[in-house]
Amino acid sequence: MADVRTVLSIRGAERRYRADHAALAGADLDLHAGRITALLGPSGSGKSTLLRAIAGLERLEAGSICLGETVWNDTATHVAPETRRVGMVFQDYALFPHMTALANVAFGLTGPDKTTRAQAQLEAAELGPRARAYPHELSGGEQQRVALARALAPEPTVVLLDEPFSGLDRRLRGELRERTVDALRAAGTTALIVTHDAEEAMAVADELALMDNGKIIQTGPPDEVWMSPVSATAAKLLGDVEIIEAQAKAGQAETPFGPVDAHGFEDGEAVSVLIRPRAFTLSLDPDGPCTITRRRSAGPHLTHRFAGAGGEWTAQTPAPSPIREGDRVSVELDPVYVRVVVA
Repeated sequence: MADVRTVLSIRGAERRYRADHAALAGADLDLHAGRITALLGPSGSGKSTLLRAIAGLERLEAGSICLGETVWNDTATHVAPETRRVGMVFQDYALFPHMTALANVAFGLTGPDKTTRAQAQLEAAELGPRARAYPHELSGGEQQRVALARALAPEPTVVLLDEPFSGLDRRLRGELRERTVDALRAAGTTALIVTHDAEEAMAVADELALMDNGKIIQTGPPDEVWMSPVSATAAKLLGDVEIIEAQAKAGQAETPFGPVDAHGFEDGEAVSVLIRPRAFTLSLDPDGPCTITRRRSAGPHLTHRFAGAGGEWTAQTPAPSPIREGDRVSVELDPVYVRVVVA
């Protein structure tokens, strides 16, 4: 990582909406200069609450949020949202319906050149010709780009995006993800994108943060987090995974498909063996212990459901494949896609 300068630091953030549930339960997170961090977690995990706390729209009950050496939030301090220099892109874009695209981007800017600066942001978003259009005259993708241009126009310290692509169709969502990432990187912006979509998080992030039950449970480069989840919960947030409970013995953990490496664990220690679907290698074998119960195409790969070895399992294999429903197969594990963690 070329620049790991921390722009924003969150430590021990806590926020409760009711006594028996913490929306934030001691969350820690760092945002680094010029990097895009994707915050991934299921609904109700605390993602949007953390985003709103960074923006100043929620007060923390414990913990702190600091911009460099400047405290934005702690038990004694709450800096007002309008003084934080945070840009926000909401899920519904929150454009003013009675204002043109240009007026929306210029809103909140000051100085005699504010219209020129707003027009420059629209040009950068390839929306210059749509400057005089009103939100209802713009497509969903154009509205999203206006919202991003408005967030970037004041040159904020941090840009926060809350599920910014969730309301778009799949094709447009992919295109706008690329445009948004390109715009953020071109501006050198430090950004946090909240999403519940693992594919989206992996596609946009320089750094990935996994959130569950109000806490950040793992951070790191997306490929490293995917390959080396720290827990079964972390693995499930990033896609399908088979979980086998076992015990470590002599540096190995036994599975129905043979032993896997478990170095670093004490003999007898309870472990969870995490197996990604692509770890299974299937081979046609009339005497094999497993039977294919379902076969589905997913473009460049196939999903096979197979029974045997003490359960039912899902494999992801390259297409094409001669294996069909009803075939008997033998199964091996590719250790690259297997991870052993504390149970």
